Amino acid sequence: MSGLWLAVIGSSLICFILKVLGYSLPESFLNNPRLQRINLLIPVVLLSALVASQTFTKDSAVVIDHRVAGVLVAALALKFRAPFPIMMLLAALGSALVYRAI
Repeated sequence: MSGLWLAVIGSSLICFILKVLGYSLPESFLNNPRLQRINLLIPVVLLSALVASQTFTKDSAVVIDHRVAGVLVAALALKFRAPFPIMMLLAALGSALVYRAI
């Protein structure tokens, strides 16, 4: 068995144990308003980190290229409350135009 499989099995086991421990927490701990606010923000932070890492990195190096233009166009479209499909098309178009100009 390779080291990769040991890492996959080990991390799966750790995730399972954490899930079981989560079910055994008392309800008073889970109803804590501070914990609920933190849980609401975790998906936003993770998605923001994913977008930033996919936009500004390539092969473990920081890069400023056409993807930044696409994200900026998407942010601008969302500021003006464009529907999601329109925002995606505008972001792709903006990114493609900058890519073509470079």
